[in-house]
Order: sequence, then C-alpha cells, then structure tokens
Amino acid sequence: MPTVTSADGTTIAYERTGSGPPLVLVDGAMCYRAAGPARPLAAALHEHFTVYTYDRRGRGDSADTPPYSPAREIEDLQAVLAVSDPAPAFIYGISSGAALCLATAAVTPRITRLALYEPPFLAEAEPHPRFADYTARLRALLAAGRRGDAVALFMAHVGIPAQAIDHIRTQPAWPVLEAIAPTLAYDDEILGDSTIPRHLPVTIPTLLLSGGASPQTLQQAAKSTAHAFPNADHHTLPNQTHDVSPDALAPALTQFFTP
Repeated sequence: MPTVTSADGTTIAYERTGSGPPLVLVDGAMCYRAAGPARPLAAALHEHFTVYTYDRRGRGDSADTPPYSPAREIEDLQAVLAVSDPAPAFIYGISSGAALCLATAAVTPRITRLALYEPPFLAEAEPHPRFADYTARLRALLAAGRRGDAVALFMAHVGIPAQAIDHIRTQPAWPVLEAIAPTLAYDDEILGDSTIPRHLPVTIPTLLLSGGASPQTLQQAAKSTAHAFPNADHHTLPNQTHDVSPDALAPALTQFFTP
C-alpha cells in the first residue's frame, strides 16, 4: 500500500489505477477507500485517467495528527497530487469532499479542472438554525466520547429515518463507523456555516453535478454553487440520488475532463 507524507507529518494512504491525465477522487463524510464510492468510480474511469483514491486523514489506512484544521486536509490533497506526474491535474469531490476540493482548487494552481457532486451548502437553500445546532451537538458528543451517538446524529442530520439508524446500529459495520466518528467534525468544519464560499478565487472550469432524484435542497445548492463561480456550469444526472451510481457519473466526468 503506497503512502505519502503530508506537510504536518501525517501519513496518507492512497492507490493509483489507470493511465492518462491525473485525476484525484475525494470522498465525503464517513467514507474511505474500502467503504465508499471512490474505488468503483475509479474502476469506471481508469481507461481515460490515472486515477488516485486516498483515505482522508483519520480514516482507513491514513493516520491523523492533531490539532485539526481544514488547511491540513488541503495539504493532504496536495500531497496526493504531488505523487502524480507534473502534468495539469483534475480533482473530483462528492458532498463534503466537494467543499474540500473547492478550497484546494483555490490555492493550488496545478489543478486545471474541478468537478463537484452535490456540495451540501444547504444553509442558503434551507435557512435554519439546525446547522449551528448540529455543530454544537456533534462536538459535545465527540468530546464526551459518545462516538456512536455522534454517528447517529450525523445520519439523522442528513435525513436517514430514526428506524433505519436503529437498524444500522445493530450491524457488524457499526464499530467501523464509530472508529472514524471524529472525522465528522472535520467535515463539519470544512463546510463552515454551510453557505457557499463565494470568496474563494476559483476561476478554472468547474462542473457542478446533482442527481435528478436528490432532495431539492441539494439540487438547489449545486445550482447556486455553479452560479457563484465565473467558469462553472451545472448538470443534472437523471434518476440519480446523493448515492450516485458510478455508471451514471463516469461518462459525465470523462466528457468534462477530456478537452
């Protein structure tokens, strides 16, 4: 398993497949290479790109180094980019990983194209104090060592019904989710107040994607994010949800990342 060392000394695990221009895939909350959409998507893209997937800090085979800040995760992504050949690079991120990609593109000139799937900048589409309440409750649960309750809070926050959460808590994979629960605070910090970071100087070609079967708030957030940046466009993938199919997503990414 190859690794790269980030600027603060944290070891980041990654893998590479395919050939062509470098493309890094960035997961959202509670996902990593062994448990998330990145590997299937990489398999669908590897004929066109050299695809890099990696475990964000605190997840999977990657280490972690406190204290956390979004700047450290930007450095992690830059470190993964640095192991690829020096050609212009592309990045794709889903959900909170999309927010990380947007922030990284703002400070990394080597990134020349950016694709984002449903960044959850929901505070504008859904103005509500629940975002601040979630942040406070999440941090309190993690500080108290109640990792399982923190995961359950996150699931409820993103709309999973209580009965389904109770069932998931009985499954063998639940301890794995508890193990990476502290990274929920990382994603929450990356999203900030859940408004679109219009101040970021992102002028490269950018594709915002959303699923036609996703909640209207996520679809609106993607459209509004596209409107916020000068060279961004929005595209809807019919019949897709936030759990987007690699088979539906890969053709749109291939078309966008192929000049």
